[in-house]
Amino acid sequence: MLFLTKLIFVIIAYQPFLEPMKIEEEIKQTKFRSFQQKAIINLIYTTNWLATKQQEFLKPYGITMQQFNILRILRGQHPKSISGTEIKSRMLDKNSDVSRLLDRMETKLLITKVICPSDKRAVDVAITDEGMKVLQVIDKKTEELDAFLDLTEEEAAIFSDLLDKARG
Repeated sequence: MLFLTKLIFVIIAYQPFLEPMKIEEEIKQTKFRSFQQKAIINLIYTTNWLATKQQEFLKPYGITMQQFNILRILRGQHPKSISGTEIKSRMLDKNSDVSRLLDRMETKLLITKVICPSDKRAVDVAITDEGMKVLQVIDKKTEELDAFLDLTEEEAAIFSDLLDKARG
């Protein structure tokens, strides 16, 4: 009973720390030109925060966010291969250096690259069994990855719709 009482005290005492900080507190800025400016700043800040969380999540698996994205693209194509150009067009980060990423992933035995028979300058890329194994291990922790955004299913759907609308 004493343990439970102490636990309740700790929860109550630290309740302010359990609440998410507002963007004003995070960046120590109280005035914004408009709500649109505040939303853009908040989106940029949150994007960077989420990227950091994802990097920390993927670090034990020895892959980056971009490599994880490529593995997911290749799994969707499996057992077929796909060109590096097509991979780049599907990536979340369009500024990624796909050639360099593919070279590193090939070294890690996560993918195979074969020169395209119809275009010697291009390569066809496929996921290996090792790449599939990495994704299977990560898949088991998908809920942890999805929980980075502390939103209900309904809130996540609304948020996604608002992001779609913001992009026009």
